[in-house]
Amino acid sequence: MSNGPSSGLAPLRVALAHDYLMERGGAERVLAVFAELFPDAPIFTAVYDPRRTLPQFAARDIRVSALQRYVSRGVPYRALFPLYPAAFEQFTFDGYDVVLSSTTAFAKGVITPPETLHVCFCHTPTRFLWQLKQEVSQHVRLVRVALRLFGPWLRPWDFTAAQRVDRFLAPSQHVAKRIRKFYRREATVIPSPIDAAFFTPGPAPSADEHTFLIVSRLLPYKRVDLAVETFRRLSTPWRLVVVGSGPLLPRLRAGAPENVAFLGRVDDLRLRALYRSCRALVVPGEEDFGLTPLEAQACGRPVVAYGVGGARETVLPAQTGELFDEQTPAALADALRRLAAGRYRPAVARAHALRFDKAYFRARVQGFLAAAFDAHCAAQCDGDLTPLPSLRTWREGATG
Repeated sequence: MSNGPSSGLAPLRVALAHDYLMERGGAERVLAVFAELFPDAPIFTAVYDPRRTLPQFAARDIRVSALQRYVSRGVPYRALFPLYPAAFEQFTFDGYDVVLSSTTAFAKGVITPPETLHVCFCHTPTRFLWQLKQEVSQHVRLVRVALRLFGPWLRPWDFTAAQRVDRFLAPSQHVAKRIRKFYRREATVIPSPIDAAFFTPGPAPSADEHTFLIVSRLLPYKRVDLAVETFRRLSTPWRLVVVGSGPLLPRLRAGAPENVAFLGRVDDLRLRALYRSCRALVVPGEEDFGLTPLEAQACGRPVVAYGVGGARETVLPAQTGELFDEQTPAALADALRRLAAGRYRPAVARAHALRFDKAYFRARVQGFLAAAFDAHCAAQCDGDLTPLPSLRTWREGATG
């Protein structure tokens, strides 16, 4: 399957790999940009439900594992996590020049032929294996038992899988440090992209608008519970609107005060409208990188974020938002008050977000893959062996 013009050489064959297509998170948005970059590349994934993920994948060549049959019969896809390593190892990539995997867990474990370059865009090392204490403490008892039972077996597999990767990419310096710590591998940082041509400013909200917004999967580490509790304690008429779905939605919604509303999933047009009309986006959890703060800033809105991890690379304190240092209601409330009292220029937020537009991301990924593939070809060539077609040649043909 070809990707791009051949420029006189045999066209490259590229495959994409992703953990599962069951969500609409930041990792899926990055995969969508990879899919734009390689429009003919098949996507290998463990399981797929077109109703639950981005609509951009509906017309793609999606190749699922044997686990799909269980999900189709109603088995929760998260319950199958001990089987994911075997699912990815059973995929075959004979004849592909490049495999580009996008992963937070399992897709890096694909086994590629020696002549195939495997580049992994690692959104984060597997959280439930390498941050086990934090993950276990935040889940219900059944999940805690499963993590303790399978973690000691899966952790060595995860480390071994990381050694199969030829080159790592990371969305932030924060994630690159984790990759170095847990996998003993170096990673090149290319920040995740946003679609700045779509997420654009609208009419500025009125000065008395005090509706704050969260856009997040409702998982324990996202700490939406912290924001809900903070707004419960506020004596102001401020409101919080939460966009997103996940296993914690029923619990959070049942315990929410009147000034907190849950909208569930919304389409991108509604999401853009919510960004434009909110007072600020709230990010209460530690983000590996965080696309939603940049989408909000692209719409001209400031951000209040927990000042650890990716937020330090996407939010400019006192210019495009405010950071808070402790995950407590008091610390978050203080940051909200500082933001409400400040003045934030939409043009400044927009200019900052433009640095992360997907056009720049695509160019940087292309340049990285060109150099990596040329180096991989040189390492594979020995004596009279004919070099493999160069991705740089493909890139120059595609842009010339």
